[in-house]
Amino acid sequence: MQVEGSGDGEVLFYSHLDKQPEFTGWSEGKGPWVPVREDPWLYGRGSVDDGYGGYCSLISLMALQRQGIAHPNCTFLLETCEESGSFDLPFYLNHLREDLGTPDLVVVLDSGLGDYQRVWVTESLRGLVGGTLTVAVTSEGVHSGMSSGIIPSSFRITRQLLSRLEDENSGEIIPDWLHIDISDQLRADSAAIVEVLGEALVTDFPFLEGVCPQHEDLVEALLAQNWKPTLSVTGADGLPAIANAGNVLRTHTTLKLSVRIPPGVDAEMASAKLKNLLESNPPLGAHVTFHAEAAANGFAAPEMPEKIAAALSDASVKTFGDSSMPFYEGGTIPFLAMMQESYPEARFLVTGCAGPGNNAHGPDEKLHIPTVKSLTGCVAAALASMSNE
Repeated sequence: MQVEGSGDGEVLFYSHLDKQPEFTGWSEGKGPWVPVREDPWLYGRGSVDDGYGGYCSLISLMALQRQGIAHPNCTFLLETCEESGSFDLPFYLNHLREDLGTPDLVVVLDSGLGDYQRVWVTESLRGLVGGTLTVAVTSEGVHSGMSSGIIPSSFRITRQLLSRLEDENSGEIIPDWLHIDISDQLRADSAAIVEVLGEALVTDFPFLEGVCPQHEDLVEALLAQNWKPTLSVTGADGLPAIANAGNVLRTHTTLKLSVRIPPGVDAEMASAKLKNLLESNPPLGAHVTFHAEAAANGFAAPEMPEKIAAALSDASVKTFGDSSMPFYEGGTIPFLAMMQESYPEARFLVTGCAGPGNNAHGPDEKLHIPTVKSLTGCVAAALASMSNE
């Protein structure tokens, strides 16, 4: 959808309409497909990821039009494959290149924020590589009492392979090709964010009593969350449910791996090297295969034009009560790296409503209604600033 402007500039708005699966564990009276409003929250699947994005974009533009304030030409791109990895998006970006024009500013409303007291402008997101790792040792299950000690455990070999990638004691990722250099400036900027967020950086997560965060130092925790690689095992096959598990040495173990990579690490390179790392020289001749999934690069935003940054900060004070802050996002938005590659001169306004407790992707996903209202005003102010001298 395109809206002709009355002022200077070209803006491309991006958000996505697709949603994560239902998941289990929703609170009583709430569910993924029935919206429930309990102020200040709106519960439901896709409420904060990313159902509000298109509405926020359009209403910010309508607010300017109703007040007779000039705004740039605006194009709206709403994706329906983001949660599946955006594998069709490159085709459509190329196919719609003339319609998308040459944006001066790309506005993406699908990001997080550190608190609900200000606008948080995302300056970085991590990339993503991953896939399924399978270790197979036998053609059929065998009595564990008769075979263990002779046939190697596929689970143990899987653990050995993961230790090539991750130090199981510290959680640090081992290969240097998955890391970037952390500059003194980045550490200083991270310290400024920690100064605002404080202990909430870690305490906003639902730790069980007695469980400690991976890093005691909050600056190190912020860097690990956003600028360093991490491994998450997000699924498993070949393991029966406990109720169905007998004394059988299993034929294979399959794990789904998700490796977040910092901005600046080439995702395709990392995916190829990850496959080689896991498949080469398999212990005890086990049959090891790693099927890589689509890889996505991370994103580091170019500097925001001064007048847009100033307008955002001023609007943040007026609508939220505090000036805007930079934000780092540990997740991945493949669209951003694609757009940055296609439009190297464009600037980016990446922000959103996914603050503490939003629980996107999980049960009780919810949108903070006052935040999306204030954010709409801030986006409008950014648009208006493009036509102001």
